[in-house]
Amino acid sequence: MHDEFLCHVTAYGTCGGRRIGVPLGTYRAPTLALALWWLRDRASWIAERLDPHPDAEHFPPSALVPVAATVPDVPGVLRAWCGDAAQQELVAEQLAAGRLVRIATSDDTTEYELLAESIDALRMQRTIPALAVPVA
Repeated sequence: MHDEFLCHVTAYGTCGGRRIGVPLGTYRAPTLALALWWLRDRASWIAERLDPHPDAEHFPPSALVPVAATVPDVPGVLRAWCGDAAQQELVAEQLAAGRLVRIATSDDTTEYELLAESIDALRMQRTIPALAVPVA
């Protein structure tokens, strides 16, 4: 069982013909449960900012309008992922096994990526090449 996890959220877009990543947050989770909680929290946070409730107090009346049905529903994908118990279990199993987990979704302009990986697995990967070096 891996004990600590490094979690990242990044938005990627194109600027001047180049793919640019904008970090939206990083968290070093001391437990698997907190890593999963943080990923769900960040996914919900992104979804709420992309698709806020139109009756929220901080928006003037008619400030928000629906997008076309052809626009990819990033907030819907993120909310569905947060609410899918089977997906949460799969992510937990992958992280517990030391595998990198990537959840990504995109619309016409931006890709949103949530990553999590075991800190122990990262440390082990760094030592593997050193173990393969022959001793003279």
